[in-house]
Amino acid sequence: MSDKETVTISTDPAFLQELSEYLEVLSNPVRLKILKVIEKEPKEISEIASRIDTSYANTKKHIDQLVVIGLVKKEAGFGRETVKGIHPVWKFSLIEGGMEMLIRNIGVFSRINIPMGYGDLHARLEPVKKAIMAESGENFPALHLVEGPAAGTTYLLKKDRIGIGRRDPDFPASAKEGDITLPVEYGAVTRITKPHAIVFRSGKEWFIEDRGSSSGTYINAGLITPMTRTPINNGDVIDLAIGDSSARFLFVMNG
Repeated sequence: MSDKETVTISTDPAFLQELSEYLEVLSNPVRLKILKVIEKEPKEISEIASRIDTSYANTKKHIDQLVVIGLVKKEAGFGRETVKGIHPVWKFSLIEGGMEMLIRNIGVFSRINIPMGYGDLHARLEPVKKAIMAESGENFPALHLVEGPAAGTTYLLKKDRIGIGRRDPDFPASAKEGDITLPVEYGAVTRITKPHAIVFRSGKEWFIEDRGSSSGTYINAGLITPMTRTPINNGDVIDLAIGDSSARFLFVMNG
């Protein structure tokens, strides 16, 4: 199998069990509210409990679950000053890029064909996805970069027309606001000065158009015709070039 082919079937029981546990943690609306509360700055459990209007003990149980799946980190800090002084406390915060990572993970999970015996996972995935979008406040489609030195970066498509290309060191200010500019290490991707491709919305649909790049644009491993708009759908894999220093994105509709 080529390293550019999309793997959409998982029969690994360990992976599916971990996915089930991951969705179980995220399916609780209280935990999603906690993620939003600690997204900007660390807070101790008593502060979080006050913000979400629940008990200290209940909040701690939810926090512990979020720490286990790697979304929340625990660090020592100092609490508020009292008549007895300032005491050390545990503070909890969302990992850097945590909301974006959640959106990306959900997009990846949406592409998995679940084998017999695990059929309820997809049914559980959709409500979790909707709840994450509601709590994140970001309801835009997204492109998730999944290869190369900047892998893991999420680009929300907040404009109706967005250029995608590699940063141009000769013209560092050449990208327009909202464009997706990749690091220079993505050498197979055309410079943003003349974008490799554009993604744009027409009505309720999204399209991509290769702008005459030398290395091509691919959707789900199929080369698209240059200068021709091609529809893209939730879960599509988009490759700008093939091979070393190319860029691979996962397109996710968050609505």
